[in-house]
Amino acid sequence: MKNIFSVFKRKKSSEVAKDRLKILLISDRVNCSPEVMERIKKDIADVISKYMKIDVNSMEIQISKTGMKSMNASKTPTLYANIPILDLRNK
Repeated sequence: MKNIFSVFKRKKSSEVAKDRLKILLISDRVNCSPEVMERIKKDIADVISKYMKIDVNSMEIQISKTGMKSMNASKTPTLYANIPILDLRNK
């Protein structure tokens, strides 16, 4: 179990830079702005948080073109989410 004060722990600047670079690279691959990616992440966190306690700070989302091929022969974008669950019970 995490220490209660870990919620207030700030990420190192290198971790923040790495996260921002990931978001930029992912958004560039699927023509989705970093701002839109952050809004998607926030919306997903808001919905999931209604049903279980999650670690929003460790949550990662990714959109890549690795899905099934569509009619136009290009791969469709696929959303992957890695959401650490802290507690399965309702809030």
